[in-house]
Amino acid sequence: MIKIICVGKIKEKYLKDAVSEYLKRLQKYTKIQIIEVEDEGLVEPKKALITESEKILKHINERDLVISLDINGEQLDSLSFAQNLNKFYIQFSNICFIIGGSYGLASNIKEKCNMSISFSKMTFPHQLFRVILLEQIYRSFKIINNESYHK
Repeated sequence: MIKIICVGKIKEKYLKDAVSEYLKRLQKYTKIQIIEVEDEGLVEPKKALITESEKILKHINERDLVISLDINGEQLDSLSFAQNLNKFYIQFSNICFIIGGSYGLASNIKEKCNMSISFSKMTFPHQLFRVILLEQIYRSFKIINNESYHK
């Protein structure tokens, strides 16, 4: 099973529609769960990170392989991402991706992660990034199963 823990909710209909579309496509390959935790808004960054990390930790199990999405993480191409996902999927019952809020992720969350991945040095809106992550997970399953989609 794949869990995606996200700080914040999606408000825009077009992004909700995109998320729904990829969740529908992924049903063929895996169980997937999106867990939204409330963001703390524009308060003092350290306080927000601490509070958000407490909410995130409630959804992580000891058996989960935990991957943070972080601008300073390792950059992978789609084939490498698929290979890692396939390897992890065989070894672990749950793969847990974490998308932080406006201030990123607290150090205690980063320390708990088995891997940190960056999709780009650019900054993306967190709601849009959720769609990008789902698309890459979908692309990975297409690659893993030798199905046409990836070019």
